[in-house]
Order: sequence, then C-alpha cells, then structure tokens
Amino acid sequence: MKINQEYDWAKTAEEAIALQQSLKEQVITTDCLGIVDFVAGVDVGFEDNGDTTRAAVAVLSFPELELKEQAIARRPTSFPYIPGLLSFREVPAVLDALEQLTITPDLLLCDGQGIAHPRRLGIASHIGLLVDLPTVGVAKSRLFGKHGEVPDQKGSWVALLHKGETIGAVLRTRPNTKPLYISPGHRISLETSIEYVLACTPKYRLPETTRFAHKLASG
Repeated sequence: MKINQEYDWAKTAEEAIALQQSLKEQVITTDCLGIVDFVAGVDVGFEDNGDTTRAAVAVLSFPELELKEQAIARRPTSFPYIPGLLSFREVPAVLDALEQLTITPDLLLCDGQGIAHPRRLGIASHIGLLVDLPTVGVAKSRLFGKHGEVPDQKGSWVALLHKGETIGAVLRTRPNTKPLYISPGHRISLETSIEYVLACTPKYRLPETTRFAHKLASG
C-alpha cells in the first residue's frame, strides 16, 4: 500500500486533543465503500517494557476469511500512554505495517474505538482518515458512552449512547460471552459495521481479522 507518512504528529496531549477536535469534522459515518473482497485486522502490542511499538496487519479474503497476507512493523514508542489519545501512540507503527502490504484492503477492522470516543476520534477513525479507507472500531471494552443490557443471542445488539446520540453498538457475537463495542471509524455506517463484524465472526467472540492480527501483534 502506498502510504503518505508526512504527518505532523502531536508531541503533547494538548496538541493531540486539538488535532482530534479538528480531524473529527472530516469523519464520514455513512457508507462510502465498494465491494469488499479483502478485509484486514489491525492490532498493536508493545515490546521492551513499552519502548517499542509492534503493529500487525492481517489481510483476509472476504467472505471466505482465509489469510492472504500479513505484515508486522516495529518502531520506537514516541507518545505516552494516555487514555483517549492512544492512536497517537499506536498509529505510526500501524502505517508502517500497512505500507508493507501488496494487497490493499477494502475494509479495516481495528482493535479499538471508532467514533465511540470522547472526541469522536478513536484509533479506527484516525487510521481511516489517514489512509482514506473504510474502517470499523471493534473494541473488547467500553471507553465511552452508556448502554442497556444486551440479549444473549448472537447478533443481538443495543445502542451505545452519549447524551442521546448513538455513537456505536454493543454487539453479542457469541452467546454466553462478553459483547464487543462496535463503532464506525470512517466511510461506513453503524449498521454496515455490525454486518461486517458479524460476517467476520463465524465461530469465536472476536472477528477472524482481530484474531489473526492479535497473534501477530503479541508475538
């Protein structure tokens, strides 16, 4: 993938918050995606007590969910761990990994939040804007918002809300397991995000994209 790496990365929390406030206006939460033949999972881990960021991308065919390509990138961690600003810590290495791909994914499922974020710019939204691809946030835990109880049937979901605004969905992908927190990242609606996450989750709690990428990211 051709990646434009010439970004002005924030150096401080104040700069990062200001950049999030600016970028959120560019996020598209309607369907602007074509035919999906390849879906990719993105995950990030850390080595050397957090000093090295390790990003992994796994590209799967869709709907078969067969692994077609994978990439790992490492770079020195350059931003502190601050909840709500994790994309500034993780995305530089993700871009390095994406740049290695020979297959350009049609959709990225990111381990983290999309617009279900205090400033509507989680890692999935941030990546989507930077690489101009449809992205979905698939998080294992809630960062922001409130919701009701989710029925215990696969495919059941309830809205994740903040001050009356729907910012995501709490989705049951497998009975008797904890739900996932789904939110649009960029160029995709919530309803379509849910459809693709379920299509990528035939057996386990997590999408196959996330499972492949997590194995790579965690070494």
